Amino acid sequence: MSSHLSSRNAKDQPRTRKSSTDSSPAKPSPTSRSLKHERVSRLDSSGAYDREAYDARRENRMAARKKAEEEAGCTDYKKRKITMTERSNERSMLETEKRETRVLQKKISDMEDEVKVQTELKNENQRLKDENGALIRVISKLSK
Repeated sequence: MSSHLSSRNAKDQPRTRKSSTDSSPAKPSPTSRSLKHERVSRLDSSGAYDREAYDARRENRMAARKKAEEEAGCTDYKKRKITMTERSNERSMLETEKRETRVLQKKISDMEDEVKVQTELKNENQRLKDENGALIRVISKLSK
């Protein structure tokens, strides 16, 4: 029974903390401060977890990491060789597309010219038919 009382007394007494010199430095490290700040800032004004803010910060961190990697440059030779090959392929495709575009534009202008000539020929053909009909009427009147 005395052991039961002693454990009960131990529970009733407040726990003591280690002194700051025994466990850790007086000031928290910058990393622990930023983690604590991040944990606190995940909560909105009502104290609920703010998922949107957390996702936005996460995307910002990922974008910053990606930007840093791009600025550092591609250190892998194979990746660099692949990107160079892709770029040259893109350039050749672009040049090919430009040539094809020029050829198609030339064909379009040629076809437009042909359409104009055909229209003129149709108009002239109609004029000649009308004139021919008028001449036939004149000849038929003279022959009577």
